[in-house]
Amino acid sequence: MRLGIDIGGTKTDAVAVDESGVLAHRIRLVTGFGSPAVVETALTAVARIGELTGIDAPGFASIGIGIPGLVDTASGEVAHAVNLGVDRLPLGGELAERLGVRVRVENDVKAAALGAYDVLGLNGTMAYLNLGTGMAAGIVVDGRLWRGASGIAGEIGHIPIDPAGAECACGQRGCLETVASGSGIARQWRTDDVLPARSLFQAAAAGDGEAQAIKDRLAEGIAAAVRVLVLAVDVDTVVIGGGLSHLGDPLLGDVHEVLEDWERTSPFLASLALPKRVRLVPPGSPIAALGAAIVGGTNG
Repeated sequence: MRLGIDIGGTKTDAVAVDESGVLAHRIRLVTGFGSPAVVETALTAVARIGELTGIDAPGFASIGIGIPGLVDTASGEVAHAVNLGVDRLPLGGELAERLGVRVRVENDVKAAALGAYDVLGLNGTMAYLNLGTGMAAGIVVDGRLWRGASGIAGEIGHIPIDPAGAECACGQRGCLETVASGSGIARQWRTDDVLPARSLFQAAAAGDGEAQAIKDRLAEGIAAAVRVLVLAVDVDTVVIGGGLSHLGDPLLGDVHEVLEDWERTSPFLASLALPKRVRLVPPGSPIAALGAAIVGGTNG
């Protein structure tokens, strides 16, 4: 039995996966804020899954964790996980000391990429495009993560597309993330709804012109990300996940419409069949936690 934990900004998802790769148990917890609380959240997740399986920590075949921020996969140290209140945390080392077993740690988007690749039964190359508070991608080649020279491969949210656009948190201006992410929507569409994207789509459907314009920019930004991923890496499949993927077929339809419009004016893009490469993650599937379970069983 393998254990995978996805530590998110507000919620932590934990799963136990049997030797056949079948999901056996799943729990959800509130994520604590700050380094000590994050460690305790992970320990609680291990204990809760242990109660369900009857297995203590050393009894699991492997334990893997996905977490936001910059992750040193060799040491298990996490840095700059700002949404968790973590500046620098030797998460893997602290958990190994407390649990008596090695714990592998991976960036959450990269872990989710492995989970999506496995859940969808893909082969060849895939880019997992995570649309959450920000935008980032994880690239998988033949079942293995492709990290690039310094581990930054997939950070396409910080590719500038509009020199006159909004300032991005990264310090650049007009990045893809400023229009095609949860934070991008929240900045442009003021609402009391706890889910601004839902409110945006409802308002656009009701005929609100401003909402429709923001919604159009969102689709164009996501389509641009798909185009970048295919042109740069020529992935077979681009899988859209993250919080915005919960918008489902209406979002996917908008993205397809933009890609198809581009094809009508560019024979080159038409030859790439971009719309056929794009799909959504299966709704309700805990791909990030499942990917963390895969991370736990890897050799590095």
